[in-house]
Amino acid sequence: MLDTTDRRDGSAYFLYHSIGQYDGKAQAMGRALSAFSMSWGRFDDGQWGYALGQRQRFIDFWRELIGAPAGTLTTAENVTTALASIIGALPDHTLRGKRVLIAADCFPSLHFLLSGLAELHGFTLDTVPLRKGAHWVSDDDVVARWGEDVGLALLTWVTSTASHRCDLDRLIAHGRKMGSMIGVDITQGIGLMAYDLGRFDADFTVSTSLKWLCGSPGAGILQLKPEWIARCAPRLRGWFSQEDIFSWDIDSFAYAGDIRRFDHGTPSILACAATVPSLEWHAAQDRAEMIAHNRTLCEAIIAGVDRLGLELASPREAERRGGSVMVRLPEVVDPEAVLEAFRRQAVHADRRDRILRLSPGAVTTMAGVERMLACLEAVEAA
Repeated sequence: MLDTTDRRDGSAYFLYHSIGQYDGKAQAMGRALSAFSMSWGRFDDGQWGYALGQRQRFIDFWRELIGAPAGTLTTAENVTTALASIIGALPDHTLRGKRVLIAADCFPSLHFLLSGLAELHGFTLDTVPLRKGAHWVSDDDVVARWGEDVGLALLTWVTSTASHRCDLDRLIAHGRKMGSMIGVDITQGIGLMAYDLGRFDADFTVSTSLKWLCGSPGAGILQLKPEWIARCAPRLRGWFSQEDIFSWDIDSFAYAGDIRRFDHGTPSILACAATVPSLEWHAAQDRAEMIAHNRTLCEAIIAGVDRLGLELASPREAERRGGSVMVRLPEVVDPEAVLEAFRRQAVHADRRDRILRLSPGAVTTMAGVERMLACLEAVEAA
């Protein structure tokens, strides 16, 4: 029999693939936004110093998180705008007449972008398909498709619909042999699993601060190797793209020597300020404990899925999986009915078509996992 207690403590919160939560998040974000508004509305001249200081704190937290050298990481609204900035800044010969390689289980927004840019930049978008019945694109298929004519390969570290974690060591090593530019979208893994640029030799990295980092929308990042920065001339440029942002000589524009050349007009700061508390919280956590907690709950979910006879849509092995467990719901089960039943029990998850996405994190408990599985069993049996 289902427990009908009204629980709003987050114990059955499974949305870390979307918007992550931690205890005290609302209060911490509220204080940060209140401090920003107090500064911005004060009758003095200190607004920009405070605002740009919050943006720099955001950048510094991110640099520390992924081991990015100084001058190689800046802010972006999201991964799509970050990728568009890079593509538009590359020398023409980088991609023209070549293939851009991406897997079919990438974040769709990036595929939408690349398919729209292909003709403009003269490249062929080559999408590695899923095999029949598969839930993720295999690394073997990516390697088999990746030849010397690939100008750029965009890798998805952890997929959003299967939580498949690709073997970045293997794929990047192969890409180096092919002479390709290599980018990595780390959005679905960062904050739970370690991504270190000292190990993963990517040419650029893009992400948001949502998911496991529990940040706000609009707080994305773009990180690029220094040698690529020097070759790039971003088409979207403005006063913040200059070495001296206060140079008003309209006939002598010159790009900044570092990643700031990818800045343009006045930067969006509010999302950075709203996210700094989450990055502070994350930096204070025991990373080993975070992932051990996630792994314990994921194994319990997988065991429950097996017991219910449902189809696991994620890799079973932890080393091949991100922090989520995806389940394919049977054709006889209405996915929306599952989510409605979840909500009545204060269980929070979502779906993509028939794929139920379950991502346990900092506030999720074993009792929450049991409540979710009991609810799922009741709906399946109805």
